[in-house]
Amino acid sequence: MIGIDNILGLAVVLIGAGLMILFSLLKRSRTVLRPIEAFQQLRRAIGLAVEEGKRLHVSLGRDSIIGPATAPGLIGLSTLERVAQLSRVSDRPPVATSGEGTLALLSQDTLRAVYRQGNAMDQYDPTRGRLAGVTPFSYVAGTLPVMRDEQVSANLLVGSFGPEVALLTEASDQQGTFTLAASQSLPAQAVMFATAREALIGEELFAIPAYLQAGDMYVSSLRAQDVLRWILIVVIIAGAVFKLLQALIGVA
Repeated sequence: MIGIDNILGLAVVLIGAGLMILFSLLKRSRTVLRPIEAFQQLRRAIGLAVEEGKRLHVSLGRDSIIGPATAPGLIGLSTLERVAQLSRVSDRPPVATSGEGTLALLSQDTLRAVYRQGNAMDQYDPTRGRLAGVTPFSYVAGTLPVMRDEQVSANLLVGSFGPEVALLTEASDQQGTFTLAASQSLPAQAVMFATAREALIGEELFAIPAYLQAGDMYVSSLRAQDVLRWILIVVIIAGAVFKLLQALIGVA
């Protein structure tokens, strides 16, 4: 039997999808996104990496995309795709590490698609999408050599992490490289906020592709999030007023 929670969840998904499609179809002027310092620094770091012949490293986390951590994994892959597009002319192509087999395979496929679209399949190297380790600390142990030994100038930690991500952010700080860190995990967010040079909090994780100009659909998703946020606010206020009226009527 389908519960009320499942029905409400499905309704939110359908409304969100409908809003994204609607906003993507509307012929309006370009949406102006609010300035976020972390994304301004990220674009600068990508440009410097290409100019200096350095490498960009995208760490995708260690949870499967089949499960509760689906969204962060997909955002990480979208970020990898856009970063690969922006740095395709670099002497050193980006490298991706992950702590789960599916993510590693998808990272390889994402890089392959970018180079195929750019008619540069000769530059594609499947070893740039790596499975660093399948447990939290083996993942960290496999990722650290990439950050230290492959002339990486910027690290993007985008995905599902635990508190052990502090070891990665600390290593990046010791190397003097730029770090952008984002996760859906509250413990990881707390660690990132304290240790990463630039940390994204809350739903800012899901805005990364939009700020990297990965496509109109990502901007539409941000506008859909705003609408859903206002709907939620209205529902909460209406519920509070209803409860207050019930209490007043009961007292009377």
